[in-house]
Amino acid sequence: EGLDYLAMAKFFKGLIMAGAWACFDEFNRIDIEVLSVIAQQLITLNHACATGLETIEFEGSIVTVNASFAVFITMNPGYAGRTELPDNLKAQFRPVACMVPDYALIAQIRLFSFGFSNATPLSKKMHATFKLSSEQLSSQDHYDFGMRAINTVIAAAGLLKREAPDMNEDILLLRALTDSNLPKFLGNDIILFKGIISDLFPGLEMPKIDYGALDKMLRASCTELGLQQVPAFLVKCIQLYETTVLRHGLMIVGPTGAGKTKSYNVLAKSLTNLAKDETQEKYIKTVVDVCGPKSITMGQLYGQFDENTHEWTDGILSTIFRRLSKDESGTHRWLIFDGPVDALWIESMNT
Repeated sequence: EGLDYLAMAKFFKGLIMAGAWACFDEFNRIDIEVLSVIAQQLITLNHACATGLETIEFEGSIVTVNASFAVFITMNPGYAGRTELPDNLKAQFRPVACMVPDYALIAQIRLFSFGFSNATPLSKKMHATFKLSSEQLSSQDHYDFGMRAINTVIAAAGLLKREAPDMNEDILLLRALTDSNLPKFLGNDIILFKGIISDLFPGLEMPKIDYGALDKMLRASCTELGLQQVPAFLVKCIQLYETTVLRHGLMIVGPTGAGKTKSYNVLAKSLTNLAKDETQEKYIKTVVDVCGPKSITMGQLYGQFDENTHEWTDGILSTIFRRLSKDESGTHRWLIFDGPVDALWIESMNT
């Protein structure tokens, strides 16, 4: 939403002279006032291509026209922080609708690629798990049973297959499904989910994973930080650890006072203490950088253009990121945004 018509004109000048194609993702996040000017710019450029002009005057410059130029846009309509496209802009684009992909087939191919020999029935079970979960569990904002969720489970199953190539494949998939889904479910939904899983994988028992050293250290860290060793809280810390192994980006959601901040504090402290122990090789020292995303403006967080000079000023996030990317010490660096989730700052993180 930081783009104005001059910034867009710069894009278009380069694109039409190069005859390049461009795809603008999440196009409807641009402000409505800017979108109507963009419509005029596109009408001018499309007309020049259609009539075979060699040069045109465009936003104060004479530009040469290469007729292979084309613009595509992608957008999710009806989302928070999005605008409706003006009619004169809609008329410049031909819509293409995408159908829902065949999840079971995609899962089957991906599982085969990870070396699963029993991929066909497993992919059907996985698809059924997600289908039943989306129908039977409560509807929460942070639940997602789409392609991304299936991808995560497949990636997790692939990692497990690599670690234990001779293990029963049903158990590997069962572990991947529970490890990547259980942490995000509410208490009541966990019972339903376990029911779904036991129907689809009858008679299978999940082998217990030994978190002995981590469990002891979590308890010690709780005592050091003056916290009670509530079993549910310790489970959440272990689930958080499991999720960090699977994903680079994750989100801890819950009401105020649910223990979100404390859970990552306790886990980071425990992992750092365990890393000092020579016998525990898989745990790595963890350094936490915290910033409050709602305490500063979007420009201060991500960086911004100066309206007058069009110069770029770095934001806090880009500065921290540069610092972290230069760190070659091998420690785990967690960059944490501790604050309420707002459609604008979280969407800008996509970019």
